[in-house]
Parts: sequence; C-alpha cells; structure tokens
Amino acid sequence: MSSRVQQTRQYYWYAVPGITAFAALVGGSFAYNIYLSFNNWQGIGTPEWVGLANYQELFHDRVFWISFLHAFEFIFAMSLIPTALGLMIAALIYDFISKHFGNAISTFLRISLYVPQIIALPVVGILWAWMLSPNVGVINTILRKMGLSNLALNWLGQSSTAMFALSIMMIWIQVGYTIVIFISGMSRLDPYLDEAAQLDGATWFERFRIVTIPQLYPEISVVLLTTTVAALKVFGPVYVMTNGGPGDATQVPAYFSYFHFFSTLKVGYGASIATVLALLLTVLAIGLLKFQRKMGLLR
Repeated sequence: MSSRVQQTRQYYWYAVPGITAFAALVGGSFAYNIYLSFNNWQGIGTPEWVGLANYQELFHDRVFWISFLHAFEFIFAMSLIPTALGLMIAALIYDFISKHFGNAISTFLRISLYVPQIIALPVVGILWAWMLSPNVGVINTILRKMGLSNLALNWLGQSSTAMFALSIMMIWIQVGYTIVIFISGMSRLDPYLDEAAQLDGATWFERFRIVTIPQLYPEISVVLLTTTVAALKVFGPVYVMTNGGPGDATQVPAYFSYFHFFSTLKVGYGASIATVLALLLTVLAIGLLKFQRKMGLLR
C-alpha cells in the first residue's frame, strides 16, 4: 500500500466525530420517530403500541394525499420555474451586464437577488403577508390606484389564490440561489466554444441554448435535486402565512405532521406522516442521483 493511500486513510479519522454526532442526533431521532409511528401517544404517559394502525389510517386520509399533491405542485414554484428563470437571468448578467456595465454592477445584482435566501423565513413570511393583505397590502393598493380593483383579491384568504400567492413568494426566494449557482458554473465554461459559434453566425440565444446549457448540465442537475427536495419538505412559509389554509388549500406534508404533533396531540400519527415523508425524500434523492449519473450529468 502506497504512503499516499495510507496518508489519505488517516484523514478519515477526522470525520469520525462528525459522523458519530450525525448518527446520534439525526439517526437516533429518526429511529425514535419510526418507533413512535407504531404507537398511539399524546406526548405524555406511556406510548400504546398499535402496530400499523397509524399507517392504515394515514393512507385513507384525504388530507394526507392532498398535502402531497400540494408538495409536488410546489416543485414548479421552487424548482422548475426558478431553474429556468435562473438560467436566463444568470446568462444575461454574465454575458451582457458584466461585460457592458462592469463587475461591480453584476456583483450588486447577484447579491441583491440572493438576499431573499439569507433572510429568515418568518421575516419573509411576515413581509409577504403584509404585502398580500387584502386591505392595506401594497400589492392591492397599487392595483386599486391603477384602476384594477377587480384584481385586488384576498390572496391568502381564498382557496383559489392562496397556493398561487405562496408560489410567487417561493419563486422570489429560490431564483437567487439558482442564479448564483449558474453564474459560478458559467465562469468555468470554455470561451472558445462560444467564440466559434459566434463566428459561425449563431445568435446569442442559439449560443445559449446549444453551447452554454449543455455545459451547465452538472449545475442544473444539482440545482434541480436540491430545490426538489426543498419543495417536498417545505414548512416555514406555510406555517407563517397560511397555517395550511384556507381549509386545506395550502396543506403540505411537513405542516400536516406538525399539526398532528402539536395541535391534535396525535404524536404517533404525526410521526407516521414524518416517516413516510422522510422515506419518500430518501428514495427520490437516490433515484435522481442515479438517473443523473446514468445520464452523465454529474461529474
């Protein structure tokens, strides 16, 4: 065995404390959650073993399936749309704004667009709840001043618009993350390919579609994976802005689990929801990673 391999193996010992802490905190908590999912418990006293009763009730629960449907709808607002917008905006910043207005302006734009990512979700939720307020919200005020009073709706108080309003907010939050990732990816691209396409008479959009996007497949795959997982486990915006309402219009699995943990005190039932969600996220993440490796999207 070479000295380099031995030296590399020595570094593994430095990961032991972190792995141990992760296994104890995350793995132990998840194992206990699985145990609770087979029990009837209200948070106090001794859990009562009920076997698969919670899961049987779960799969016949209409709200449970609605919550997962809404989580998959959030994939459009938190993954697909921000990825598409992020690609276009990143290309505009990298190809036009940076070259014609300088790095200072492009850096300012990147920072400004990324700010929603670093603001605490409760603050973002309160801000958007005020903006979407039917009476004093800035959005409805502007619409009324423009003579569009018929569009001044109770955005978060109507089942028909609550999901749309949350989706707009999530696009605003997520798009900055995708822009930063894609601009970083563009800095490693081969400029000679773009120059060759330009000499052949290709327009900017043709170069973007044929040259830039294929070279960004690794970044695109990472962004799609991380944002899809985030969409399926979304909790903060729903908790702060709608509490899953009105009715079940914005109910999602993470909030549905929280609701049964702390409102109905059906801890075992809430644990079964959390277990199903965790298993789904694990299977989805593994499946996406394998698909991306098979397609050669990850390096």
